[in-house]
Amino acid sequence: MFEPRNLSSSVSAVRDLHAPDALVFDCARDFETLAPAQAEDLGLVVDGLEPTSYPDEWLPADTPALLARYAGSEFTIGMPGDGSIVWTHQTAPPVVLVKPRIEGSPDPFVDFLLAEAFVELGLEVPEHFLGFFEAEYREFDRAVDLEPAGTYQIAAALYDGWVGLQSRDVFAEWHADHSDLAAAWQDAGSRLEGRVSELPRAVARGDTDFADAAELACAAIKHALELPAPFAALETEAYRDHGSSYAVRWAEKTFDALSE
Repeated sequence: MFEPRNLSSSVSAVRDLHAPDALVFDCARDFETLAPAQAEDLGLVVDGLEPTSYPDEWLPADTPALLARYAGSEFTIGMPGDGSIVWTHQTAPPVVLVKPRIEGSPDPFVDFLLAEAFVELGLEVPEHFLGFFEAEYREFDRAVDLEPAGTYQIAAALYDGWVGLQSRDVFAEWHADHSDLAAAWQDAGSRLEGRVSELPRAVARGDTDFADAAELACAAIKHALELPAPFAALETEAYRDHGSSYAVRWAEKTFDALSE
């Protein structure tokens, strides 16, 4: 299931700086959430397993079953929306997992995603948005006037944006020492720029729903792109500093405005 992956010199240098102990494996099969039995197979290649769980009182009554299972005591890695590369610090040392679906992606982009995973490990941010919102997730759920799946998507997007506010400072430093990674970061941002600028019109026309728009806008934060309203309020130091409390207030104001 897990095969060690070779890294380019630039990616290795980023790992040495931000997550020197991290192990990187190619996975034999794609997954959204790695089955507990497969996750526990990591015990064969790491020194120890440290499963994370979250209190039941953090979850709304209508929480999707997959999120409720993730919050429980089973050793679970990965959730929908995590992308092609997943990291976890539920293992000792931490692990980065590369899914087969990344095959065919340009090598520079893959290198950027790997380097991003090491940077995020070094930031020591929570592994999932539940660890970001904590007990405030119920308050966030009340603020978001969507079905549970849409609420989940926006919560994951806001968490991604909050992490991006921190990681992009590191990415911007790559121009000096890792120009290949810096170029890949900028190229990925340029590919998003047109779509992000069109978001208000796409939502107004019904071509894009609000949860998808939030996901795209928050993904653009790590590329330091200019965001349209109401997402521009997330591209701020205030969000970086106040985190989940700011996200809840943003959701309240945004969905109040949408309901008018």
